[in-house]
Amino acid sequence: MWAGSGARPPTGSAGKAATTKYLGGHSDITGGALIAADPAVGELITRHVGMMGTMAAHQEAWLVQRGIKTLPVRMRQICESAQRIAEFLDAHPRVRRAHYPGLPGHPDHALAAKQMPGGFGGVVSLVVEGDADAAGRVCERTKVFTLAVSLGSVESLIEHPARMTHCTTAGSALGVDESLLRLSVGLEDCDELIADLAAALEAD
Repeated sequence: MWAGSGARPPTGSAGKAATTKYLGGHSDITGGALIAADPAVGELITRHVGMMGTMAAHQEAWLVQRGIKTLPVRMRQICESAQRIAEFLDAHPRVRRAHYPGLPGHPDHALAAKQMPGGFGGVVSLVVEGDADAAGRVCERTKVFTLAVSLGSVESLIEHPARMTHCTTAGSALGVDESLLRLSVGLEDCDELIADLAAALEAD
């Protein structure tokens, strides 16, 4: 319930954003932000936070501010590396499909190019040849990519959604391909990241 009026603000007058991922950028906070364009809505949010005590702790707020200072330079490197990795995966014989809006073959590439002129983000996914076990073995073999379900940090991560984040959706409309892997590209040397994926894919 919104404090003061007992009603929620008009649709579209406020938005939310995670500060845990790219804004913090170092895997050391959990947090979020509410952003209001309308000052009246902002006042409702402020009163609600004041009464409920749901504001970020001082340390977490400071860590987010610290992360924001390096966000542009981190994102430039992350996007550059993600683009190279996506192109590598798209051409790899053991990858059935690579998903990344920076690839010309992506169905929303033109829209992404219009909306994301500075780069296409740091999340890349791929569908490997084979079954869920084959995908799992790729995760097990990586040395630079760490097996984890988060994203948006300085460390590069790999996850197997069918056995991790989406393990309860198998057989439903929300299910994902059992051979799908998701990457969150970090700040490690891009050549090392590509070599790590190449070794993991080619081991069979």
